[in-house]
Parts: sequence; structure tokens; C-alpha cells
Amino acid sequence: MLVKLITSGINPSDVKSRQRRPFHTKIIVPHSDGGGIIYAVGYGVSAARLGQRVWIWNGQWQRSMGTACEYISLPQEQAVVLADEISFDAAACFGIPALTAVQSIRLAGNLEGKTVLVTGAGNAVGHYVTQLAIMKGATVIGTAGAPSRIGHANAAGALHVIDYKSGTTAEQISQLTNGLGVDSIIDMDFSTTSNLIAQGALKPHGKLVSYGSNISGPSAVDFRALLWGSLSLKFFLVYDLLPEDRDACIHELTALLKADSLHHSIGASFSIEDIVAAHQLVESGDQIGNILIRL
Repeated sequence: MLVKLITSGINPSDVKSRQRRPFHTKIIVPHSDGGGIIYAVGYGVSAARLGQRVWIWNGQWQRSMGTACEYISLPQEQAVVLADEISFDAAACFGIPALTAVQSIRLAGNLEGKTVLVTGAGNAVGHYVTQLAIMKGATVIGTAGAPSRIGHANAAGALHVIDYKSGTTAEQISQLTNGLGVDSIIDMDFSTTSNLIAQGALKPHGKLVSYGSNISGPSAVDFRALLWGSLSLKFFLVYDLLPEDRDACIHELTALLKADSLHHSIGASFSIEDIVAAHQLVESGDQIGNILIRL
């Protein structure tokens, strides 16, 4: 099907892809996420889908043509129906930030009455994770690295937010949990969070769910801490979810959107002519909320 795009979301992974990955084709249109309207359908797709409002996932995953353009052609399952009440701005936040958050919470398991550490709670994914964890009955301790992001995490419902730049994250977690550690960690940067495990931040039989790392190379993990704590580690790549996991995440996200249960944070929007400035803003890390292109 062919989707006429209204918005295109820019994620840190889009910036990293542009910076680090080799170019295999002469033309690459960036970005994975977006929102728009179905403009045309191909063989095997119901004509009833024409005109539907949709949001896009994996627009530029393992191919050259993404969502930073007027139209995108892709399989129909990658264009998910968008309720009339949800803006196209918000739709540009779902493919990576929201689905990553939903899958993280699914993998964390039962969070009722549990304490959860959300690293990067003031970032796009962490903002959603914090909201979802609280909906599941958890108490959230967040980490953030700037006063504005600390405030953003607090606004999402985090009870405590630790400035990770202070270098005392493990000690503060110990104080906040009476020395027990947290039940679960939902993590955006395993390269640093692995050190917290060695310092007892995760209580025995706890679980870490990680969806990213700021360092692409090897990360050291304290085996004794894992073994003697009977700890569980779970990693996933949101681009590469199994079909059954993708379906479950989309189903859950759709229900949340219909119930208007989530707050969507739009930090800045740009025209397609200013896409360079938009990428530079993502690179800077200074903007709170999702950054998008309006087409």
C-alpha cells in the first residue's frame, strides 16, 4: 500500500544509522516512524483501507526508503489504524518509542507492588515506560542527567529521579529501597547499567530488560552477581520483534490509545526543508520530547 505521510518521527537510532551504517544504495530516505493516510492499495489489500488514518513502524528497517518523504510504499501490516482522536504528531512517536516501552513492560512481567528502575526516564522511551509501569501498579525510580529531564520524568509519575551524573546512583537506589535493590530494571544503556548490577541495584531474583546501549562494543557483566542473585537478563531489538510479540504490542498500544491513557510528549517539529536542523537537535540531546518532521 501507499501512504501519504503527514508526519515523520526522528529517533536517536535514525541519527545513529545515518552516522555509522554504510550506505548500500545511492538514495536513502531516513526514519522509521510516521503518521499519514492510506492513499492507494495494491493486490490483496482491501479497498476499504483507502483513506484510513495510520501510523507506521519499521519504515526504513533493512531497506532504503523511510518516512522522511511525501509517500511511502510498504506492507499493509506496517500501517496500523490510527483513531481519529489521536494526532498525526503523536502517531510519529509510536513505532519505536511507544512499542519499545510496551514490549519492555511485557517482558518485565507482573509489576504490581514492585519497584522498577527506569534508566533514562526523561527520554522518549523512558517517558512511556514510566507511565506504563505505574499503570501496572509499580513504583518507579528513574534516572536522568539534566534538571529538565528530571522534571519530565517526575511529570510522568516517577516517585524518585536520580541524577546519574552524580556518580551515586547505586547508593541512592540502596537508600530508596532500604538496601534491598529494585525488583526490575528497564534499561536504555546496558554499558553503564551493567555496573549497577555489580553494585547490588537489582535485588535477588530480579530482572533486567534492556533495549539499548550507548556503547556498541562488549559490556562487562559481573557473573557472580548474576549467579548468586539468580538474576535474569532480557534483551530485545524493537525492529526485530517476533510477529506474535509485535501483534501483542500493537494490540495493547491500540487499547491504550483508545482509552486515551498515554501522554505523548512532542518536543519540537520541523519542516522537511529543515531536516538537517532537526537531526542536529536530536544529536545534541538537548530537547525534551519527541522530535518530528511535518510534511
